[in-house]
Amino acid sequence: MSVVDDMTIRDVKELTALLNVQEAKRAHSFTIGKKYLIRTVTYHHVGLLSSVTDTDLVLDDASWVASSGRWNAALRSGELDEVEPHGGSVIVSRGAIVDAVRWAHDLPSEVK
Repeated sequence: MSVVDDMTIRDVKELTALLNVQEAKRAHSFTIGKKYLIRTVTYHHVGLLSSVTDTDLVLDDASWVASSGRWNAALRSGELDEVEPHGGSVIVSRGAIVDAVRWAHDLPSEVK
């Protein structure tokens, strides 16, 4: 007899609840392949989303944004006050994200 054969209804309910919690952790509102401007508890990052895990997300062609300038103006025009391209990807902790918006502009490629 296997462990599964010995499970009670209560065991199955507890296991189901645990799996639902794990599934909720994986759930997110991001779309792979879209560009995002991410505000974290310290600074901002902008890049192309390539991956999302339970704990982090990866932005390709990413830049660190020290200052966005006026938020509304940055979102409308794509102009950022201070930017430093990473020259690759950056991993951002999901726990550090304050908010995120889709970036409808070219990604920065020059230090500004």
